[in-house]
Amino acid sequence: MTSIGGAEMVDWNLAVATATRLVRPGPEVSRDEARAVVAELRRHAKASEEHVRSFTRMGTEETHDTPVLVVDRAGWIRANVAGFRELLKPLLDKMQDRRGGAGGAVLGAVGGKVTGVELGMLLSFLASRVLGQYETFAPATRDLPASANGGGRLLLVAPNIVHVERELDVDPHDFRLWVCLHEETHRTQFTAVPWLRDHLQGEIQSFLGETEVDPMTFLERIREAAQSLAGGRSEAEGDESTEGGRSLVELVQTPAQREILARLTAVMSLLEGHADFVMDGVGPAVVPSVGEIREKFKERRARGASRLDQALRKLLGLDAKLRQYRDGERFVRAVVDEVGMDGFNRVWTSPNTLPTKAEIAKPADWVARVHRKGE
Repeated sequence: MTSIGGAEMVDWNLAVATATRLVRPGPEVSRDEARAVVAELRRHAKASEEHVRSFTRMGTEETHDTPVLVVDRAGWIRANVAGFRELLKPLLDKMQDRRGGAGGAVLGAVGGKVTGVELGMLLSFLASRVLGQYETFAPATRDLPASANGGGRLLLVAPNIVHVERELDVDPHDFRLWVCLHEETHRTQFTAVPWLRDHLQGEIQSFLGETEVDPMTFLERIREAAQSLAGGRSEAEGDESTEGGRSLVELVQTPAQREILARLTAVMSLLEGHADFVMDGVGPAVVPSVGEIREKFKERRARGASRLDQALRKLLGLDAKLRQYRDGERFVRAVVDEVGMDGFNRVWTSPNTLPTKAEIAKPADWVARVHRKGE
């Protein structure tokens, strides 16, 4: 645990316990149905490897050394807390250095247990919404194995997949394969491009290392999100135009952080857009009802949910993630149309060939830069 002013800033174990206790129960399924869903997701994940490799022309069978874990909501929570602990260490260490100031006094009063409860509330909200995730940075544990090459595991959240397929009223077998194609693309990205993980981790650590937010402000943002989830803010306070509607990521204070965030946004748009592009490209050949699934899923993304849900999406930065799907997919499609799949795959050559944030919006500029006219 990281301690500030003699008190733990985040009680991670309490965060797990709180989130696990508060997370909504999944859809009702019998024990036999649950076993069948898990088995089918594992089969689809395995089948997706070849589909994605053939379509993207990336990687080989030997590159896929990361485990596929079919988890429930509590399993997703445990895995992500482990990842948060790893990634947030530089930021928490920096805050520890300030323990003698006003922020340290506040943290000492609030204590890690309160922060752990509030973080657990946020995780309980997210745990019922994630269908799958390629977890890149979390260390391996006995219960949650990871790649032998420094981390990485593919999580498929079975209750959430079943919930959404029922909500959309689509063919469950097709929907499960469709989800696996998206997540398998992320696994292929990181296993076929050896430098990508270290590059992304370096950017995130640089971003956190540059953070100038005082501990009091950081805790206040977590508290705002948790109070939104608990209904503790008024409707006006939850409006996106207010200070309370700011994203946690929008705590960026320094020019260096803004530059890093622009690069991170471009990379995440590329990764998410590429996964959507592959999912749609492979889909027609192996998912008979892909057209219906895609249309209903896009409507679900665009529709959102309640005003509270929209406020939380803004505060947690989830609205930015939805833009990444859309903008990144447009970039990938435009580049493939222009230079073909092999031409697009030059994006994976090195960090220098990754698109900038401006190039995500203008794919022709990336093509002009990477595919020199003189070639």
